[in-house]
Amino acid sequence: MRIVACLNGDRRPGAHPALPVSHEQVVADARAAVDAGADEIHVHPRDGAGAESLEPQAVAPLLKLLRAELPDVPVSVTTALSAEPDPVRRYDLVQRWSALPDAATVNLHEPGSIEVARLLIDRRVGVEAGVWTVEAARILVASGLAEDFVRVLVEPMQAATEEALANASSIDAVLDRAGMELPRLLHGRDRTAWPVLETAVAAGRDVRIGLEDTLRDPDENAAEGNAALVQLATTRTSAAA
Repeated sequence: MRIVACLNGDRRPGAHPALPVSHEQVVADARAAVDAGADEIHVHPRDGAGAESLEPQAVAPLLKLLRAELPDVPVSVTTALSAEPDPVRRYDLVQRWSALPDAATVNLHEPGSIEVARLLIDRRVGVEAGVWTVEAARILVASGLAEDFVRVLVEPMQAATEEALANASSIDAVLDRAGMELPRLLHGRDRTAWPVLETAVAAGRDVRIGLEDTLRDPDENAAEGNAALVQLATTRTSAAA
């Protein structure tokens, strides 16, 4: 069972006192998260103003610093439309990346997702399929690319835990019927983050945790930061082993 530290996501600067935004903050936080037990790092690169960015000049320097600090730790980055709302421009930016991550997440419900996935596969970047809905699961099955993806991120976005888990089960059912054997990571968001993580741990799945997914610990207290969240997740995965 692997733990992915999702460090910042689409959170705005200032959403949490410990949210890493600058390249230096991200690298320091990644180091601390790995020391706390994370196996992989997922990050949304930022520009000089702190906004999400897929620009090559935002992605390449960050990857260089992360590789220097954590040479043996896989790093994935986002390709979400929250970072670049224009699907055509997003494709162009990813095509112009001068440094490549180990993996990139592609949300299959977003316009242009399959084209970006094909581009990343052609560039030998591992693609993680972000599946938020049953329809997105069907897109994955119909894409013909499933064998080229490295992982499915089952990401129910419902605010209530019961509804989120029901959505995750429906997504799994679509993938199971298609005979899809890709590894599946399950995670929630905000109030569902910890209950969904507990469900994932019980099922023996990979998990992720970090300030992208939640700003609070399981007791609903404000989290100290990414390393503290990873430590809490590590305790839970170790207990289940």
